[in-house]
Amino acid sequence: MIRGFFRLVGLLLLTGGFIFLVYDGARSVADDSLRWTRLGEFWNDIHQSSQQTFHTMVETAAPWLWSGVVKPLLNQPTFAVLGVLGLLLMLLFRPRKPLIGYARD
Repeated sequence: MIRGFFRLVGLLLLTGGFIFLVYDGARSVADDSLRWTRLGEFWNDIHQSSQQTFHTMVETAAPWLWSGVVKPLLNQPTFAVLGVLGLLLMLLFRPRKPLIGYARD
């Protein structure tokens, strides 16, 4: 049951990544230049205070984590981050292969 839930979340993340890819592509064609929506910009547009709270929480816990991991992740295109997370969840929680030669009751 948990496996199915995480596969559903992975599928929704993949869908979100595809939506952002189409959105950024249409915006790039309309502007005649390559434009990507960064994850940090998207998070800021959704809920700015939660991003600031997360920033202070991570910096108080481990300052190297913010500058080394989280900040570069927030500067990546949204479609890439959502797509990679969705693919990882889909691969990690894929159904088990059936055993050959054994009967399951």
